[in-house]
Amino acid sequence: MSTAQQSAAADTAGQIREWFLGRVPGKWFTGEPDVIVDREEITVIGQLPAITAGEQKRRAEGSGAEADARPAQRSRRFREETRETRIEIAREAELRFGRTVSWGVVSEGRKVMFTTLSVPVMTRLRQAERRVLDTLVEAGVARSRSDALAWCVRLVGEHEDSWLGALRDALRQVEQVRAEGPRS
Repeated sequence: MSTAQQSAAADTAGQIREWFLGRVPGKWFTGEPDVIVDREEITVIGQLPAITAGEQKRRAEGSGAEADARPAQRSRRFREETRETRIEIAREAELRFGRTVSWGVVSEGRKVMFTTLSVPVMTRLRQAERRVLDTLVEAGVARSRSDALAWCVRLVGEHEDSWLGALRDALRQVEQVRAEGPRS
């Protein structure tokens, strides 16, 4: 991707983020939702408000399994209560930006995604890399090479989150420097 294309993509992501911040009702989340944009999908993830004192008391009285189920229940309730508005916002965004919109929430530290896109990607792998995928398939960790590759990507994402965050921050700084660079 050329510098101009990268700059345009960053501008578009910023415009999309601002558009969503103007559309998502302020009472839905504590703070602004995260709006993540790539070529195919826009993902909106918001933090649900903290549980009330009454909910905290019931949670303390409940069993461990009940306490673990509450964030999922709160997420389901939010999903049901906001469905019509979320669909309306998503339809408008999909027409405007040509990308699928996915939604998710964070409740009590647990992220729940409502809908997400699964997009095929093409890659070329050498024999040693293919053998890694084949080993995962043969061991029953994955159903296919595609599933094994997705498993590897998830594993890196989970275990190298801080490194990936630092890398994304560095890329944003590079984009900023490019944007401020000489105009010739």
